Amino acid sequence: MLTISRLTKQFGDKIAVDAANIQIDAPAMIGIIGRSGAGKSTLLRMINRLSDASDGEILFQGEDVTAMRGAARRHWQSRCAMIFQQFNLVPRMDVVSNVLHGTLNRRSTLATMFNLYPQSDIHKAIDILDRLGIAEQAPKRAEALSGGQQQRVAIARALMQDPAIILADEPIASLDPMNAQVVMQSLRDIHEEDGRMVIANLHTLDTARRYCDRVIGMRDGRIVFDGTPAQLTTGVARDIYGAGADFSEAATSTEIETLDRTDAPKIEVVA
Repeated sequence: MLTISRLTKQFGDKIAVDAANIQIDAPAMIGIIGRSGAGKSTLLRMINRLSDASDGEILFQGEDVTAMRGAARRHWQSRCAMIFQQFNLVPRMDVVSNVLHGTLNRRSTLATMFNLYPQSDIHKAIDILDRLGIAEQAPKRAEALSGGQQQRVAIARALMQDPAIILADEPIASLDPMNAQVVMQSLRDIHEEDGRMVIANLHTLDTARRYCDRVIGMRDGRIVFDGTPAQLTTGVARDIYGAGADFSEAATSTEIETLDRTDAPKIEVVA
């Protein structure tokens, strides 16, 4: 279904993603973990084609994503929706209009200029907001909502695209624990109920273990772990994050996030 082969991104002398290989044969909820700068966001941006690969290829259902240009690339970006840490909403625009922006790739220039939407799309947007528990927020400006509510609006906008894949780049990094749970459960429900593939960059081990079917660990641009949450042991965590913290099975999110921001001593990892 999705095959990533030798995918590499280089910025000058720095290799941000180093020959990544990932095979996903069926829709799944996949978490990508690792320290800041491990290459997680760059990997997602290449999959979505917000950034071009330096080498390697991405195939989706046999179609070469890395070779897409122009309209084909824009069509792919509608099939592969992206959710960002900072929501990327239009703050002064109402919530339902922000959600309707998920249809921009298939609308005419004239309709976009005059902000014209068919009634069917408006009803669909409200139905999606209702599914995510925030339909009552539809007429409000996006800037009036809490962070957790804004992230659910961003998820709704992604669903308006009717994508095969949803990529979420640190979707809960700026949220409090309660809102983080709501957002992660929303993504999990979308995977289970719609059969969509969801790939999320995450900072914390406990979040990956709780919500994901599969976990990929990155370090210094390389994939150093690819397995089930049950296989994400203390030793594996040290390989991903480096030595310097207590990776007991009861390690908290705060402990992992603290390590993720520090320069812990590094150990050599063999992929």
